[in-house]
Amino acid sequence: MPNMDPKKHAMPTQPAEQRIHNFEEVAQGYTAFIAMEEAQRCLNCKHRPCVSGCPVQVNIPDFIRLIVKGDMEGAYQEIAKTNALPAVCGRVCPQENQCEKQCVRGIRGEPVAIGRLERFVADEHNASSREAPVPAPRNGHKVAVIGSGPSGLACAGDLARKGYDVTVFEALHRSGGVLVYGIPEFRLPKAIVQREIDTLQALGVRVETNTVVGRTITVDELMGEYGYEAVFIGSGAGLPKFMNIPGESLKGVYSANEFLTRVNLMRAAVPGSDTPVQRAMHVAVVGGGNVAMDAARCARRLGAEVTVVYRRTREELPARAEEVEHAMEEGIVFCFLTNPVEILPDDQGWVRAIRCLRMELGEPDASGRRRPVAIPGSEHDLPMDAVIMALGTSPNPLIRDTTDGLETQRWGGIIVEEGSGKTSREGVYAGGDAVTGAATVILAMGAGKQAAAAIDQYIQNKQ
Repeated sequence: MPNMDPKKHAMPTQPAEQRIHNFEEVAQGYTAFIAMEEAQRCLNCKHRPCVSGCPVQVNIPDFIRLIVKGDMEGAYQEIAKTNALPAVCGRVCPQENQCEKQCVRGIRGEPVAIGRLERFVADEHNASSREAPVPAPRNGHKVAVIGSGPSGLACAGDLARKGYDVTVFEALHRSGGVLVYGIPEFRLPKAIVQREIDTLQALGVRVETNTVVGRTITVDELMGEYGYEAVFIGSGAGLPKFMNIPGESLKGVYSANEFLTRVNLMRAAVPGSDTPVQRAMHVAVVGGGNVAMDAARCARRLGAEVTVVYRRTREELPARAEEVEHAMEEGIVFCFLTNPVEILPDDQGWVRAIRCLRMELGEPDASGRRRPVAIPGSEHDLPMDAVIMALGTSPNPLIRDTTDGLETQRWGGIIVEEGSGKTSREGVYAGGDAVTGAATVILAMGAGKQAAAAIDQYIQNKQ
């Protein structure tokens, strides 16, 4: 009989008063008992609406049914048929807007905790499995993948399983892309990312770090003298956006990309780091997305009092509700309906305050959200000694500018054929944030998988 409890089982978490002093993972994960109890809430619907909400089409009812039977390894293998990074997705995917949003149990209660169950199964596998995957027989064809973020890893993994000789080229000194430089340890431990990458390497995927495609090597060279028959561009969107207001060049103003890269990848929080960040007392984070929450919570762990400045209300916050709740539990203040217009300096050229206007919501804009409108005479200053701009990112133009025949949008996104990732350049495919701009990990993975299937068909048709 299904468990008809209308509420999903709560996720055990590290207490807020404890976690603000460390970078250890906040969510502690389900126990086997909790996971089996939660799995029994699934009704095993015949029409499987949850699967339609998953960008990589995980067979959700099938893996949950295996949990109910106590077959955790079988459940993992079911997920792994379509998802190359289950331990990652179980932690950072916005399931509430995807698979869980479609769950029938959500009509009269809370949906099944699909993401938490996926995480549990993946962690159980990683804790107990000692056997490396067996590489598929090589088929004699070479494919290059640019970028080792979620889109590139998903594409590389699918192609390796089909027997392709795959090399991933990563600009940074460590593979993982946004999974290692953008998402903090307390949300996604780096050892988990490395475990997933190790699995792909065991399948035969080679990773070349410190390789900036467009500088170290070009797409034309990869497809010419190096003999790659196809290239997948999954280079992400790492070019930060700013407000273009006075004072953004002051000392103590960071893009969220820079701040998070220093903290997550360059270990700026560790004493004696080669790339430290200012240990500010009062930090303003401008923006309301998941990146803003990550930056704010990192700054809090570095000892600062943190204020998130957002020009709309809490209802319009694009960040995951869980991340907002965790931030509030950690003492982060939210200043809604507030928009910065200037960053003010002290005598040494450091941030002293941010000057803001109060806002009210007017008519909806092109996104469907009500447009913020400034209230005349509402100018006020918020004393701060550091500001982090978390306003989104766009693709770096380097690959676009060094690749012949590659068409892009005006804002920098690569133009692709829907459903395949095929670009205007023959043999070149693209996906993830390099195409869409900043989006979610699972959507990037879905694009990588689509491109892998299209690349396979392209190469096979050439024979």
